[in-house]
Amino acid sequence: MTTRLVLHPMTIDEAQQVLAQMPDADARWAPGYPADGERNAALRYLTTCEEIGDPRPFGTYEIRRREDGQAIGGLGFHGAADERGVVTIGYGLIPSVRGMGYATEALRELLRFAAAHGVTAVEGDTTHDNLGSQRVMEAVGMRLVEENEKLRFYRWNRNDT
Repeated sequence: MTTRLVLHPMTIDEAQQVLAQMPDADARWAPGYPADGERNAALRYLTTCEEIGDPRPFGTYEIRRREDGQAIGGLGFHGAADERGVVTIGYGLIPSVRGMGYATEALRELLRFAAAHGVTAVEGDTTHDNLGSQRVMEAVGMRLVEENEKLRFYRWNRNDT
């Protein structure tokens, strides 16, 4: 939880709703939620649950505004830490709330959470033209470590903070 956000661990039922784009009566989705990124994350989460079980705490989280409880995006881990203690993350917001600092706030909290759970490094990537995502990763202390013709790769090391 942050000042403005709740990072809500997604359940299997919630992931199925996101994937089907059919919320139940209790769901509070902001207009435009879920976007493609949230549906992809829900599918990855459901596949992981089916293949190896619930990956919590290294699962998928809805980003919800504290003020109204509405889901405005998602973030999470692409799985548990590897043998080196490294995880890969992803995140996204609906277009109407981009540029308000929510992604930076959520990612900063996810890094804090990862460090508290023994993660040694966090990796993420983005396309060359996604300047907003690049700024978010840089704002939380992730550093550009590599790039290819399609992607820019960022890394945060716990010992660097």
